[in-house]
Amino acid sequence: MDLSFTRPEEDAPATTLPTALAVLMVAVAMRQATSPTAMAQARLGRASPDRNPLAPENGAFNAGVAAAFTGWSEK
Repeated sequence: MDLSFTRPEEDAPATTLPTALAVLMVAVAMRQATSPTAMAQARLGRASPDRNPLAPENGAFNAGVAAAFTGWSEK
């Protein structure tokens, strides 16, 4: 971990962002949030909240491969 950054001084005055910079940062954040990529990513997260990909119902991550292995081991 890099701890070489400077520590804030206790008596240093608080600074504020210029209004134009603050407005620009909000506009950039808004454009990023409404981009097609961000919207697609948001839909992926909400696709099926009740489904747990790490504990599938059939017990296998890939049911087809699991069936092939089961069939192969029974021969």
